[in-house]
Amino acid sequence: MKQAFFITGTDTGVGKTYIACKLIRDYVAQGYKVVGMKPVSAGTVLADSDWVNEDVLQLEKAGNVIVSRELINPYSFTAPIAPHIAAKNEGIKIKIELIQQAFEALVTMADIVIVEGAGGFLVPLNNQQTTADLVAALNIPIILVVGMKLGCINHALLTVEAIKARQLTLHGWVANQLAPSMDAFEENIATITQKIHMNCLAIYPYKR
Repeated sequence: MKQAFFITGTDTGVGKTYIACKLIRDYVAQGYKVVGMKPVSAGTVLADSDWVNEDVLQLEKAGNVIVSRELINPYSFTAPIAPHIAAKNEGIKIKIELIQQAFEALVTMADIVIVEGAGGFLVPLNNQQTTADLVAALNIPIILVVGMKLGCINHALLTVEAIKARQLTLHGWVANQLAPSMDAFEENIATITQKIHMNCLAIYPYKR
């Protein structure tokens, strides 16, 4: 079995890494060789004498395939800001071709590759290309993480519209509760389901 999914979100901070790691662990529990990938990260912490992005560390721990960090995270920037700005500040241009090469290498090493995007679906990677262009280049189905909060219906519908406009494949969406409670939680899920004509794959409760 060879499979890959791209995890995108309705915004930054909606739980993409949490969902990606859950998916990785579920596949690992089924006996598959699984690796996570974060093509572009911004913001690093000191871990074992090395500066690395926290999302990348979590993806590494969730998977069961040992590979170089350069393949998991081809572009890592120090400042926790928009990737194209962080790259410009460090004198680097993000190249989708390089990310493709790393992805293709991971595909040869694992049964399943879970790729997590940075921020939302249309986050710029350079002056010409966005995350949407990266997904198109990788040509893999998308799982959309919807951060359940006020405004999530609009954010979800706009993201789905952008995905469909590029004729990319939306495999499904998951609802991630971002606060201990949300008014009309079930009604929001029902509305998104009805509007995008796609059932919710999973609902994740609030996690502290």
